Amino acid sequence: MARIPTAPLILGLAGLIPFVWGAATYVNSPLASWGAEALGPRFVGPYVQLFYGSVILSFMSGVLWGFATKTTGARAATGYALSVIPALWAFFMTGGGPTTAAMNLIFGFLGLLVLDFAFSQWGLTPRWWMSLRVLLTAVVVACLVITVI
Repeated sequence: MARIPTAPLILGLAGLIPFVWGAATYVNSPLASWGAEALGPRFVGPYVQLFYGSVILSFMSGVLWGFATKTTGARAATGYALSVIPALWAFFMTGGGPTTAAMNLIFGFLGLLVLDFAFSQWGLTPRWWMSLRVLLTAVVVACLVITVI
């Protein structure tokens, strides 16, 4: 795996803050109380994770769409079709309560990692892409698992 450039690494890690914060406030009641009072109740526990997770899956659909533009023909058409799956998954699968939504986000992020791998194998991503995506996905899934258990 290739070395991740500094800017994408720092920005990617910063993007984990809502997931880590959500997990921390889920397991720490005093922190959750402080967060709810200071930031509002939707910015603590599973609420912040679920909303932000849906946003990120949708964002990643756009990233994959951008990668699909780097090819042509049937591969491009396949890339475009696959790129919409994370956003549709987030839209249709994050209802039904926090536990179900968190489980579906876990499956969504793991599925996204499979799509990342496919786009990487097709040579459409930077060489360091999978190094970044594996790291970020591992943290996101770990944080969401805390909400599920």
